[in-house]
Amino acid sequence: MTIYLVRHGETADNASRTLQFPHTPLSERGQQQATRVAARLATVGAGAILASDFVRAAQTAEAIASATGLAITWEPLLQERHFGELRGRRYSDLDFDPMADDYAPPGGEDWPAFDARVARAFDAVIAAREAIDRPLIVVSHGLALRRMLRNHLLRPDGIAVPDDLLNTAVTICEADRPWRTRLIGCVR
Repeated sequence: MTIYLVRHGETADNASRTLQFPHTPLSERGQQQATRVAARLATVGAGAILASDFVRAAQTAEAIASATGLAITWEPLLQERHFGELRGRRYSDLDFDPMADDYAPPGGEDWPAFDARVARAFDAVIAAREAIDRPLIVVSHGLALRRMLRNHLLRPDGIAVPDDLLNTAVTICEADRPWRTRLIGCVR
């Protein structure tokens, strides 16, 4: 059995490198990406879709649901890191690195809180896959998926967590302990 981890399609804020709000929708390009990843996943024999309820992930999951006929279960634990007062600001306008290990965004999540939430999200992913005994498609966000890769999934020797997962990148992992990855960040 497998788990397909999918990053949402592109948004205008992704393109402009802006820290996003939950209600940010897919751009036209992101909608096209969602359609393509949906076609790619339509034949994998999945039994369910688990997705973040942020609009961009929801729209991507809905495209996959349309192509597969599967129902979507919304999982708020799969949401992107909460950047609080930084939401809506471009990286280029900041004079610091909002991704620094010791940075806690005002009104948002620091890394320990985010990592704890991602751990609970990963537990929810495993439970959802076990409940259907078929492959599971998970739609989430770049940072959340990268933290899953870093903290919960085994990668082949010498393979690091990518600095970025492109929009609609697919990561495939085994659904049984020790949760090994077979493919990381593929956008074919």
